[in-house]
Amino acid sequence: MILVVFILPFSRISANMEGDALRNLRVNLQDPNNVLQSWDPTLVNPCTWFHVTCNNDNSVIRVDLGNAALSGQLVPQVGQLKNLQYLELYGNNISGPIPSDLGNLTNLVSLDLYLNSFSGPIPDTLGKLTKLRFLRLNNNSLSGSIPLSLTNITALQVLDLSNNRLSGPVPDNGSFSLFTPISFVNNLDLCGPVTGKPCPGSPPFAPPPPFIPPSTDSYPGENNPTGAIAGGVAAGAALLFAAPAFWFAYWRRRRPIELFFDVPAEEDPEVHLGQLKRYSLRELLVATDSFSNKNILGRGGFGKVYKGRLADGTLVAVKRLKEERTPGGELQFQTEVEMISMAVHRNLLRLRGFCMTPTERLLVYPYMANGSVASCLRERPTSEAPLDWATRKRIALGSARGLSYLHDHCDPKIIHRDVKAANILLDEEFEAVVGDFGLAKLMDYKDTHVTTAVRGTIGHIAPEYLSTGKSSEKTDVFGYGIMLLELITGQRAFDLARLANDDDVMLLDWVKALLKERKLEMLVDPDLQNNYVDSEVEQLIQVALLCTQSSPMDRPKMSEVVRMLEGDGLAERWEEWQKVEVVRQDLDLAPCQNSEWLLDSTENLHAVELSGPR
Repeated sequence: MILVVFILPFSRISANMEGDALRNLRVNLQDPNNVLQSWDPTLVNPCTWFHVTCNNDNSVIRVDLGNAALSGQLVPQVGQLKNLQYLELYGNNISGPIPSDLGNLTNLVSLDLYLNSFSGPIPDTLGKLTKLRFLRLNNNSLSGSIPLSLTNITALQVLDLSNNRLSGPVPDNGSFSLFTPISFVNNLDLCGPVTGKPCPGSPPFAPPPPFIPPSTDSYPGENNPTGAIAGGVAAGAALLFAAPAFWFAYWRRRRPIELFFDVPAEEDPEVHLGQLKRYSLRELLVATDSFSNKNILGRGGFGKVYKGRLADGTLVAVKRLKEERTPGGELQFQTEVEMISMAVHRNLLRLRGFCMTPTERLLVYPYMANGSVASCLRERPTSEAPLDWATRKRIALGSARGLSYLHDHCDPKIIHRDVKAANILLDEEFEAVVGDFGLAKLMDYKDTHVTTAVRGTIGHIAPEYLSTGKSSEKTDVFGYGIMLLELITGQRAFDLARLANDDDVMLLDWVKALLKERKLEMLVDPDLQNNYVDSEVEQLIQVALLCTQSSPMDRPKMSEVVRMLEGDGLAERWEEWQKVEVVRQDLDLAPCQNSEWLLDSTENLHAVELSGPR
């Protein structure tokens, strides 16, 4: 009995500390939209709160409060979340200093504090976050110098300190040379090789050495006028030849981006623009064994994808675009490639580099060890285990976050136009990574006079996009809804094989038909072998049906989809949708035959198959 008394409090100490830390955060934040309403101080364990994710040990590993209209200050107690991996506070109005206690979050992978009102210096303690891969502090009011300690973070893949009030030299020990100058623009007075702006006193602006008159003993012709004239001519000639070299060095430092595109890839394959590299065709031919068929990873509307191994042993995926070439398209292609490379998010496939020749357009991406969601659902070897339900839920949320970033955080926004399971890739940890984004725009660079160029895959294309050729973020929402149904059912979006059973070839129609017949259990992928949670399946189906409504205006935004998947607002949105459909049924205002199931079967959905969050 005594043993229990001492052990029980000890087993809860971690949850208590984390709960206290988050409660302190809530107290110091103004929350006009009641985003933190579920953060109940009477609960010991914060893992049941919205926007908080825990691991299997009930430790907080993620706090997602981006775009939540929060203000106030970030409290030092956040540094007590020892297992925290992702701290997402972007797009708010949080002010005050960044607490130095964040340096205690040694498991942190992503720190996103951009688009806030943080002030004061960047804490030197952030240099202790050795696992940090994403550090975005841009668009704040941070001042002072960039801590040298940040160069200790060797895992850093994304760094953005732009649009602040930072000053002084950018640390240059080789680490920051990987990042584009855009990462440091619009600050008070940053300088250094990475920025392209020399610091005072650095070459070529260093003062010349003091003039030392020649020794009378060193010049045999000291009193000879001819010798003096010859020396002056020699000095003038040296200056004349040296001046262009100094000017070229200065111009090269001032224009790093233009030089990147001016250097032919075959002559200098090592030229970089930040993390984007221009590869030579020879380099990629060697990597892919001359685009051998045995290295093909997949085929699609944009071309073939090949597995490659670079000279340093790095595995990559090389996409060989199949579009025909047109004169004058190089600059537009380069511009679009640069735009794609600037979209950086953990749920987006990062572009490593590209190759452009008169006959080839090649894009180089990291190799995704677990392939695509489609291949894991339908093409996996029988010896491999199927995707379990928990992994499918993570894929749904991760891909939604990636698409939300494309729509809401890219300028200009990027519309994918071909969202499907085959374009959702899986890394080593089965984290969802959205691929092929931006390629629709990239491939249309030669058709600047064409306003409608429908791209996509049958079964995934939104009806308004198919009929008008006009795409928007809502066409991506429709494709995402179909992708959710692929995750749930394991079926293809368009499958003629279903005709053998007199079923609909379109996945959406097939799902609606089964729901109308109250056959929910037949929807779920048999590979799951009943290892899923009924209520969670119902919730995902609800989200899918909301995303695939015939009217694009009725579909939610991807940011709203993210919140619904996190448990915020789905029940209300679903109830509202049901009421609207009941009214439409009563007034007999069915807009088209595709909506017939929605009107006829709405009554069947009440608290039976799709009861919503309980």
